[in-house]
Amino acid sequence: MSSAVLRHVEPLLTIKAPLFAGLGAAGLFAIVILTIAVFGKADLQPPLARGGVTPAPAETLYPAAELRIAPVEDEPPAIRFIEPEGVEEAQLAGIEDRFTTPPAQTTGSDPADAEARHAARPDPAQALAPAPLPGLSENGPNGLLPVIPPNGLRASRAYARPFHGDPSAPTIAVVIGGLGLNSAVTQSAIDELPPEIALSFAPYTRDLQTWVNRARAAGHEVLIEAPMEPFDYPNNDPGPQTLLADATAGENRARLEWVLGRTTGYFAVSNYLGARFSASEPAMTQLLQNLEDRGVAFLHDGAGRRTVIETAARSTNVQYAIADRVLDEDPSPNAIDDHLLTLEALALQNGAALGAGFSYPTTVNHVRDWARTLDMRGYQLAPPSAVMARRRLQARLEAEAQALEPEPDHVSDNRWSRPPADASSGGDHAAPAASSGH
Repeated sequence: MSSAVLRHVEPLLTIKAPLFAGLGAAGLFAIVILTIAVFGKADLQPPLARGGVTPAPAETLYPAAELRIAPVEDEPPAIRFIEPEGVEEAQLAGIEDRFTTPPAQTTGSDPADAEARHAARPDPAQALAPAPLPGLSENGPNGLLPVIPPNGLRASRAYARPFHGDPSAPTIAVVIGGLGLNSAVTQSAIDELPPEIALSFAPYTRDLQTWVNRARAAGHEVLIEAPMEPFDYPNNDPGPQTLLADATAGENRARLEWVLGRTTGYFAVSNYLGARFSASEPAMTQLLQNLEDRGVAFLHDGAGRRTVIETAARSTNVQYAIADRVLDEDPSPNAIDDHLLTLEALALQNGAALGAGFSYPTTVNHVRDWARTLDMRGYQLAPPSAVMARRRLQARLEAEAQALEPEPDHVSDNRWSRPPADASSGGDHAAPAASSGH
């Protein structure tokens, strides 16, 4: 009987054993909590997250000999530290612990002031003579105009930068145009570019003579730009004093004199735009003749009809040059570097090369960095006036060499140059003709 009961009870014990164990543990925990509640401290409180932290009494933190508490009515106690007597102040050997306030700076932290203090100062040895030079100018309707004095000295020579280079070395000249309109780029070009690089200024520049004086003081020879008519004029308008291809000679002369009278100290005039104007041979001839009469050279950036410019220049005998490359038609750094390398190749091939660029910050920076190592690569940097003089001398020598060459010899006794003789004339050919019947 008992074994049968156990067989029925055993499954129940197996299933409910965990439940009985949990109830037992819960009952034991309840007994412990009840014992603590009955026999423990009644003022025990759990810590709270809110409220403040009460500092420990001062007596437990600092010795009584070094601390005095002076209670004051309605005020918290003040703490005062008393240094022990007879103890010298601690000091590291050899170190001066006195702090001296540095003197006040005379200049502030303005970036413009810092740039002015760190800007490259021009070398007095490179400075060109201040303009105007005596006898090279006359009063015009809008300012001083260049003239040729009785001694024959010209502005193209007097205001040029002297150059004493190696005639056998490949020579490169560069002119940067469009200066004066952006004061920051203009100052950077004057200060950072080598003095052999010429600077060309826009005639509409404010305080133009001041900029020209700065450029010459830094050793740069200077050009003034004449605005000329482009093909898309007047949509692309170079300004109110633009030289026009279809204007009369008097109108263009008056506009040119306005440009020339804006400043003094330039050795040449360069073009600003002018694709349509430079394609007109009559207009270019009038312009170059006016410059020749005043002793001023002409430099073209090369963006035009080269043959027209050369024809007009030869007919007027003006000193001129046409740039071999425009450095920044594409103002990207890689394109500028490629054109500078092309100038080097042309200088090796022809003895000299001339490049023209605009006053983009990228152009100024690349030309500056390129020029720093030019002499290390076997080239010499020269002002454009030197390349002009070199090419003019070469052209004259070539013309003289051609003049000295003997003309083709048209010998009178050359039988191929004489008409055939008549058979009945009894001339030199008569006998053979008569004897031909044998």
